[in-house]
Amino acid sequence: MRLSDTVIAHVAQLVQLSILTGTDVVDHMRMMVLTDNEGTLELDEEYERRAEDNVQRLIHEATTMQTQTNEQ
Repeated sequence: MRLSDTVIAHVAQLVQLSILTGTDVVDHMRMMVLTDNEGTLELDEEYERRAEDNVQRLIHEATTMQTQTNEQ
């Protein structure tokens, strides 16, 4: 089996997320849900949507915190 480019990019994103949040990348990777697409592992659509929602939420929270810090 091979990993799709999307899965590889997502693993890189999980490493970055772990560095930024101080969390263990292994915990993030354990939550990944993959599907078999003719011998290529792809991200499960529902998992991909939830993961993107989480990243957008974190970006929003970081932006809000940055704005609050700048206002002080």
